[in-house]
Amino acid sequence: MSFLVEENPAKHRFEILVDGALAGFTAYVPRGEVLVFTHTEVDERFQNMGVGSALVRGTLDQIRERGGRIVVKCPFMGPFIERHPEYADLVIPEP
Repeated sequence: MSFLVEENPAKHRFEILVDGALAGFTAYVPRGEVLVFTHTEVDERFQNMGVGSALVRGTLDQIRERGGRIVVKCPFMGPFIERHPEYADLVIPEP
């Protein structure tokens, strides 16, 4: 099984493809240089397979590469970052 995480700026989200099929996304609202993450969703066919974690990890890695920052309002992404504190430096408090 192969995962590919790509940003879809037109839809304000990062998407994950599993073997070429859209399996989920994490949505954001842009606020200047900061992205406010509001929702993560994984298609039922791909749940409990690590797809959500791969999506969030791939998203956060891309944001780090470009020097971005995030605000987390998503109930999936918040606990993920708590379990993976190596991503905590990307998070800023909501203004």
